[in-house]
Amino acid sequence: MRQFRRGDLRFDVVDRGPRAGEVAVLLHGWPQDHTAWDGVTPCRAEAGLRTLAPAQRGYSPGARPAGRRAYAISELVADVVALADAASQRRVHLVGHDWGGAVAWAVAQRHPERLASLTVVSTPHPAALAWAMTHSDQALRSWYMLAFQLPWLPELVLGPTLPALLRRLGLPGPEAQRYAVRFREPGAGTAELNWYRAMPASGMLEGAARRLLAPRGPGRRPARITVPTTLVWGSGDPALGRAAAERTGEWVVSDYRFVEVPGGGHWLPETEPAVVAREVLERARG
Repeated sequence: MRQFRRGDLRFDVVDRGPRAGEVAVLLHGWPQDHTAWDGVTPCRAEAGLRTLAPAQRGYSPGARPAGRRAYAISELVADVVALADAASQRRVHLVGHDWGGAVAWAVAQRHPERLASLTVVSTPHPAALAWAMTHSDQALRSWYMLAFQLPWLPELVLGPTLPALLRRLGLPGPEAQRYAVRFREPGAGTAELNWYRAMPASGMLEGAARRLLAPRGPGRRPARITVPTTLVWGSGDPALGRAAAERTGEWVVSDYRFVEVPGGGHWLPETEPAVVAREVLERARG
């Protein structure tokens, strides 16, 4: 599979591993693309797991719709389900990093019947993140989410400065340059930033806060994740802190595993591919 379609949109996909193997869908974050998993997928293929790594909405040249509402979380979730359908898979092992992790949590909550397992890299559960915003330094770490709500200015600033910024945040130089080149493609920067600009329309943090504060009496308990889940988190992550990572387990009622990578940064698929591959395989094998 090189592409799949959802409506008029065409998504590029890297398809590796045995066709008959169980399928893992790998969701990248910002400002990455499907090549973020290049160091991870060979390990999985050798273990008999077929991997599908899509360039998500806004990152595939054939899937860059206009307007921030086109990037609401409901649309991003539907893209993942469409990929599973295109691959004729009733259930998949879902893996997500950064924004891909946020989408993965949403798929697990809305379509648990479509998942055999869930592995999230770096990204805490959204309710745990909402809690950490008021109980730790997470709001300070997440200042950029507010800055990205501005029109056109983030694109103007990030266009020439993105490679250096990503390197300062711990991403290796070749990957930083590759992602920056994609960001500068016509329409790409705005499409990628629209993931952040769609957050108010999606009600993502507001919904997480409501679930966090909802009464826990009979019939009112907030929804938890029922899919077997692993969270892989680097203790040196500058964007996503310990408070949210450690609280994530409260939101998973099935088999849960928290894996801390000592000193690991934010870009674990690129910098710790063997660790990520190992944990995905461990979770997939159950």
